[in-house]
Amino acid sequence: MKNRLFYLLFTLTLIISVSHSYAQVGASRNVFAVGVNGGATISTLFFSPSIKQTSYIGNTYGVTFSYTSEKYFWMICASQLEINFAQRGWKELIEDGSGNQYSRTLNYIEIPFMAHLGFGREHRGFQGFLNLGPQLGYFISDREIYGGTKPWDTNNRANNVIDQYGKSVENSFEYGISAGVGAECKTGVGGFLLELRYFLGLSDIWHNSKKDPFARSSNSTISVKFAYMIEL
Repeated sequence: MKNRLFYLLFTLTLIISVSHSYAQVGASRNVFAVGVNGGATISTLFFSPSIKQTSYIGNTYGVTFSYTSEKYFWMICASQLEINFAQRGWKELIEDGSGNQYSRTLNYIEIPFMAHLGFGREHRGFQGFLNLGPQLGYFISDREIYGGTKPWDTNNRANNVIDQYGKSVENSFEYGISAGVGAECKTGVGGFLLELRYFLGLSDIWHNSKKDPFARSSNSTISVKFAYMIEL
């Protein structure tokens, strides 16, 4: 089901992007733009069996490429590709009286490929936008932090879920869906963008067969991003 959803969205994004390039219904455009982006990520993971968590806050930054192909009535149609470094992970909420603390950072290279639909001023002024499309990622490294005021003790963990500790990431390749809303201020020296984005991972970081300890272990990330774009 998750694979079908991903491939359906990927196909729809490609159709939208190609149609932007060739459609003659709207006023055609041929504008390339490139820029940089950066911001913060707020992450948790979906686990089954569940692990009680609080949000993990990390960093993200990268480069953005955009191609605007058409203006259809009030909607400005573009395709957007990014190559980013992103930190995800989780921070456990341990309430068993052990005094233990645990968090894990997951570092990814991610590539979102999105349809970018803008509404508002095309050149100088403000423009709202919607981004939607598939996202691919590749896990590159992680870090575990074991902390607390007492010696490490897992005897009383909720549901006896302790297999996550020290368990290496088994699936480096990741895929999912990204969607975001934001606003852009277009000026004579470039565009300044602010976006709120959500990423839903459709793949798991660990194997999920019946013999494995977790049936699900997928990323869920909210990011707040700033970007600066220059038209070429």
